[in-house]
Formats: sequence, structure tokens, C-alpha cells
Amino acid sequence: MIRKAFKMTVFPDKVEEYIKRHNPIWPELEELLKDHGVHNYSIFLDAETHTLFGYAEIESEEQWNAIAETPTCQKWWTYMKDLMETNADDRPQSVELKSVFYLP
Repeated sequence: MIRKAFKMTVFPDKVEEYIKRHNPIWPELEELLKDHGVHNYSIFLDAETHTLFGYAEIESEEQWNAIAETPTCQKWWTYMKDLMETNADDRPQSVELKSVFYLP
């Protein structure tokens, strides 16, 4: 299992809406993530900086990267783009974080 961590930014005035849209996420998105080997996916918010910290355990980088090519994922990005910093293709701006400590 591969552990992934990344950060994104939600707009300060959109935090509540961001939380609302994730609770619950679309059933088809949940199924897509699980079908692509994603487990234990969590997103945390640093309310002071509006930074989102994402953590997921994945079965492979190939499966993880393939999620971005699906219509469901792209539709989700379009749905979320007004709430957070995004790229031109509506993909959230995301910075992958390097693991520096792990206690199994």
C-alpha cells in the first residue's frame, strides 16, 4: 500500500460549502475511488490558513493517476472549482507532500 499526502487551498469564504459538498460525496465518486484502489482517504482543514491536507492509501500510482481521466472526476472538479484554487482544467492546485516519519 502506498501512502499519499497532499495539500490544497480552499477559499476562506467557501469553507462551509466545501464541507457541505463532501458530506456526503457523490456515490459514483466514492465508487470510482474504491474501484481505483483508494483506501482510508481523509481531508483535513487548517482553519487558520485555509489549507486542506489530504491523505489516502492507494494500491498503485497508475490507478491513482487514472482517476483524473474519468468523466466523474472531471465533473467533480468542475463542481468544486468555485470553492478552491484550481488549474485551467479545473483540477485542484495540489502539492504532494514528502513523508518524513511513519509509525506503523
